[in-house]
Amino acid sequence: MRSRRHDPGTTTEGLRKKTKILCTIGPASMNPSIMRRLHRAGMNGVRINTAYGDLNQYAVIVENSQATAEIPVVLDIKGPEVRTRVSKPLKVKRGDELFAGFSGEELSFSHNFFDKLRVGDRILIDNGTLETRVRGKERERLRLVVLNDGTIGDRKGVNIPHRRLDLPGLSKRDLKIIDFARRTKVDFLALSFTRKAEDVLNLRELTRSFEPAIMAKIENSEGVRNMEQIIDCADAVMVARGDLGVEMPSERVPLIQKQIIGRCNQMGKIVVTATQMLESMMTNPFPTRAETSDVANAILDGSDAVMLSGETSVGRYPVESVTAMSRIAREAELAVVSKVQAEEFENISTVISDSVRRIAQDMPLDKIVTITRSGYTARMIARFRLKQPVIAVTYTPEARDRLQMVWGVKPLAIERPKAKDLIFHVAKILLKRGFVDEDDVVLFTAGVRTTQEHASNLLEIHVIRELLAYRRGG
Repeated sequence: MRSRRHDPGTTTEGLRKKTKILCTIGPASMNPSIMRRLHRAGMNGVRINTAYGDLNQYAVIVENSQATAEIPVVLDIKGPEVRTRVSKPLKVKRGDELFAGFSGEELSFSHNFFDKLRVGDRILIDNGTLETRVRGKERERLRLVVLNDGTIGDRKGVNIPHRRLDLPGLSKRDLKIIDFARRTKVDFLALSFTRKAEDVLNLRELTRSFEPAIMAKIENSEGVRNMEQIIDCADAVMVARGDLGVEMPSERVPLIQKQIIGRCNQMGKIVVTATQMLESMMTNPFPTRAETSDVANAILDGSDAVMLSGETSVGRYPVESVTAMSRIAREAELAVVSKVQAEEFENISTVISDSVRRIAQDMPLDKIVTITRSGYTARMIARFRLKQPVIAVTYTPEARDRLQMVWGVKPLAIERPKAKDLIFHVAKILLKRGFVDEDDVVLFTAGVRTTQEHASNLLEIHVIRELLAYRRGG
């Protein structure tokens, strides 16, 4: 399912915007024509939330995505979470009492945590929009008192602050979704409620047959405590602020967001900021001023990508939401400054990336081109948030699509060149595809005469016109 026919970066927004936008696709946006409009407005990646829908729906979204553009698909695995089960929406008012169980009740929960709870514990439903408290326990049922008016829907998220529930890592449904990801060659698997590094490693072991990139979603207190180890072993990280703001005091979330993003930037790991970014646009055609500031600050913090959830999956204004986010991103990018610190020698590519940073700051370069097998060097360069576009030339669609989520990077997949003069060969392709102009001053990096990982050991600077003329003359 890799037969895509589109060049990345060819949309207007793709050429102007450096921050990537990840859109959750659902009933409001899975139509092919809507997806094309989302892409033209600035969508760089597609997310499928497997808390809703079924495999048939996911297959349609993947197919439509791959027909739309060379963009990655992020498939959310629900992981160790608790959700509500109700046969129909349950309206409740403050002070109401209701019984909740784990099967067969008017309100049930997807996992049995009866023994873990105490009287007085809070149970929060649907990102904390409805709060209940345990008033009693009897015969595997919980007697709950409702603390605010609301409606309990089916399959809504449940949070129980300050209680470790020892939930199973992956459900049978998760395993079916992993098999679906293998068959459809999904680019990223996003693991919800990642608690520790072992969660990432266990998922990686289960996916060795097709090796997707693993995105760890940090959204509970245990994940925050173990963030450094999680970031170390994940390919990407999502700051999932919805559940995070329920599990922990909401006033702590902004600083946690900055800590996670800062660590990911330092390591050159993709980081996505998510949840309620343009929430009001589910029903309104324009964002609030506060939402605009929130998106801008996430970009200024160092996010590679910002994500839309209900705004594009079920909202009334999916295209307008992406358009608004693109406008905010372009403005915020004017003030983005990298906070990455140069470190001691780690590998050849990190040394090259730091050299690129110094040259790009001192010399009037137009473009930076990195020829990269895995995308590592491109990510290490991009973390410095340089003003010049970074064009990543790679040899596989998998590496190309993952790089679509990296800030400021425009990826291109080509056949591995047979020509001895690698830089000349790549420059001709880039000129033909419109990625560079003849008068551009371009810095090139590549790994030559080496089989090591992370060993980009070549750095050249050329005016494209002179490079091509010299090669033809020679």
